Amino acid sequence: MALTGRTVSWWVRLRRPCPAAALRGPAVWLPTGLAACQRFYSGRDKEKIDMSAYPVESIRNFSIIAHVDHGKSTLADRLLEITGTIAKTDRNKQVLDKLQVERERGITVKAQSASLFYNYKGVNYLLNLIDTPGHVDFNYEVSRSLSACQGVLLVVDANEGIQAQTVANFYLAFEAQLEIIPVINKIDLKNADPERVEKQLEKLFDIPVDECIRISAKQGTNIEKVLEKVIEKIPPPQFNTTDPLKALVFDSTFDHYRGVIANIAIFGGEIQKGHKIVSAYSNKRYEVNEVGILTPDEQPTHKLYAGQVGYLIAGMKEVTEAQIGDTLFMYKQPVEPLPGFKSAKPMVFAGMYPVDQTEYNNLKSALERLTLNDSSVTVHRDSSLALGAGWRLGFLGLLHMEVFNQRLEQEYNTSVILTAPTVPYKAVLSSAKLIKDRRAVQKEMLYIDEHRVMLKYLFPLNEIVVDFYDALKSLSSGYASFDYEDAGYQAADLIKMDILINGNPIEELATITHNDKAYATGKFMCERLKDAIPRQLFEIAIQAAIGKKIIARETLKAYRKNVVAKCYGGDITRRMKLLKRQAEGKRLMRKIGNVEVPRDAFIRVLKRQPEK
Repeated sequence: MALTGRTVSWWVRLRRPCPAAALRGPAVWLPTGLAACQRFYSGRDKEKIDMSAYPVESIRNFSIIAHVDHGKSTLADRLLEITGTIAKTDRNKQVLDKLQVERERGITVKAQSASLFYNYKGVNYLLNLIDTPGHVDFNYEVSRSLSACQGVLLVVDANEGIQAQTVANFYLAFEAQLEIIPVINKIDLKNADPERVEKQLEKLFDIPVDECIRISAKQGTNIEKVLEKVIEKIPPPQFNTTDPLKALVFDSTFDHYRGVIANIAIFGGEIQKGHKIVSAYSNKRYEVNEVGILTPDEQPTHKLYAGQVGYLIAGMKEVTEAQIGDTLFMYKQPVEPLPGFKSAKPMVFAGMYPVDQTEYNNLKSALERLTLNDSSVTVHRDSSLALGAGWRLGFLGLLHMEVFNQRLEQEYNTSVILTAPTVPYKAVLSSAKLIKDRRAVQKEMLYIDEHRVMLKYLFPLNEIVVDFYDALKSLSSGYASFDYEDAGYQAADLIKMDILINGNPIEELATITHNDKAYATGKFMCERLKDAIPRQLFEIAIQAAIGKKIIARETLKAYRKNVVAKCYGGDITRRMKLLKRQAEGKRLMRKIGNVEVPRDAFIRVLKRQPEK
């Protein structure tokens, strides 16, 4: 029998590598048959887990919180291994850190969740783990993660002791009324002093010494005790499957083939494929295509029940449809929306522009998808005479800004120009040495123990946002830690300083500075720009100005061609004529020549030199 044209076209398409399969590894050939292709593409060939075997009483939802580099990710790796979630190998490092930027920098940027199955005293338990970042810039990720938990593991380094983010994260969990289990990590280190850390915990947080668990996440020491404490001390979620559906969206990602994947915590009822749900934020209706848990890869399930944490795919194609903190409920069964989250308050602002304006739409699409995954970034449209159309972005800190930029380049293959970071000001318009230099006012001093002291200062935000953290680490040989929060606005003697290149103001380098520091700041920025801008065939004047007054200047000398090299004798007037013609040419080039400021100069010019 002859094949029809339609049959042939189907067969040809099915023999091509599937793009979704390529994302999971090497390209594979799809099975023949249209139904088989659809099953493979949607992940339906995976065996679904029956989550009804885990009632609310056997569920424990918890996060790991700590200061940066105190061993959160390593502890998460050991918990995944001991519960059999992943195979136990030496290559298991930062398993939950899925982003390329996280593995390159060795830090956790994005909170990640995983469902663990563990049998304790003959009872099967479902443990939903959320690993959180430790750096101050990603504190918003921690606060969101805690909304889906009933308890936390507070990890403290046995060598470093309590640090700034240890205190900040403790109070986040304390205010959320979560059960706190103290874990002292890295007891295998030579200089570890767990007794001192236990005393710090008792003095600062009133945590009894006998409640602390001493572990070595690297060597796997006492990890089972951590799981036992999680089951014994953290209460199960107080929700009921008979209540109407109420699901909190606490995180989300974007998949090019399936649309928005929302991470949800079920606060009541149950949800499964085919259910009609409504978003409380947008009032849009969706049909559920898939539900499941993270192990840590996506694992489809038949249903998700009250108290459980998992993911949901419901045909949300636009990034604006999945709002962090949104409440999902069943169609025709409306419920009172959950409180959601306190909005993140940006501390650092920077302009972002495409290198080529023809890439504007591509960059816009990349920004929308990445901000879905990181809702703490604020985006407003902006434009510049020098750089064209772009956006004004708000970040939680300088590291947050650098990581966001790096993710844009790595995950979306975009190249951008990022301007120098600034902080917000309120202006009234009319027609040890490191601390003192930053115009800080001391508010409190508390001795934690004989080795540590906690200082509280009132800083102007623009004095700490660019390089204070780096300078503090250098000055203290890495021992000091730092955390900050908004303290409101205060009046100050501030002025606007412009940077001019060959008399033309560069809007992106304009900055607000204190009147007492204007000259030093202007001189420093001119010197940095002199080093950052490549030499031209004409002389470049780099100036700092306040109003019409020039307060600092640096001159970038021009390349000089030896135009008299061909003169081997004769009248000196010939030599003078060539030099005069060269000088006139340079003056003309200075008038019409363009000076290109390198992309990285916008950040480099504002970073101060290390304190000596």
